[in-house]
Amino acid sequence: MSEPLTTPGEGFHPHLHTTDASATAPLRTRLHHVRADALDGDTAQTGGMRRFAAVSGRTVGSEKLWMGQTHVAPATSSSDHHHGESETAIYIVSGHPEFVFLDGVGDDAEEVRLRTSPGDYIFVPPFVPHREENPDPSEEAVVVIARSTQEAIVVNLPKLYALPAGGS
Repeated sequence: MSEPLTTPGEGFHPHLHTTDASATAPLRTRLHHVRADALDGDTAQTGGMRRFAAVSGRTVGSEKLWMGQTHVAPATSSSDHHHGESETAIYIVSGHPEFVFLDGVGDDAEEVRLRTSPGDYIFVPPFVPHREENPDPSEEAVVVIARSTQEAIVVNLPKLYALPAGGS
């Protein structure tokens, strides 16, 4: 016999008792169930992409983590951007998105294109300019993103550039 689904907002364990400590921080005393149809679309955006928050400071009270989905329409490219101080991990759910960045220094910088498939992972270090592309003319690409900051940081850029040797 399977357990019934949780009701939105009641957390994983609805039998938790309220204590004085939980009255001051109710989001930090229980597990949270964020349903797929309840993702928050009021997030930082980049042209060509739609981002949806699942786990964030606003949705569940997280302090050090942001997690959500990004959808890239067919035959679409995001704007060039970076995610500030966030470390970003990306899991490819569907489609074959490509991640583009410049590697090298100055005139020797070369465009690198990472072509992905469902089940692949990408890691984007802090401040690295990049863009996501979905070259498929008919299939949307969907990825799950986890970031090391409470909210999604998106800094849109006029163009890609390589980071100077030694970091940001």
